[in-house]
Amino acid sequence: QVQLVESGGGLVQAGGSLRLSCAASGSIFSINTMAWYRQVPGKQRELVAVITSGGSTNYADSVKGRFTISRVYAKNTVYLQMNSLKPEDTAVYYCNADVAGLRHWGQGTQVTVSS
Repeated sequence: QVQLVESGGGLVQAGGSLRLSCAASGSIFSINTMAWYRQVPGKQRELVAVITSGGSTNYADSVKGRFTISRVYAKNTVYLQMNSLKPEDTAVYYCNADVAGLRHWGQGTQVTVSS
């Protein structure tokens, strides 16, 4: 059993910043890739950023230069620093972790950016 607990969402004005956190716990032997996705009602969940076990990162074009994903391996925690937020960043953000080939999801945290 693996649990992912996200925190850090909220309401922010356009141009502001938020930092999301996701802590993994439970039956963790090794975590491979960790990632952040987001979803708005009526649309598919989309990948925002991903970080591999080796520290390589990749970002959706829409967030490049504004968002930064990072990871503290000793704490099994992944972060998403979001700067220069735009109203179109409004979504529920989900943490995802690949543990021994199985993908696990957090419960999601709401991010709302007002114009």
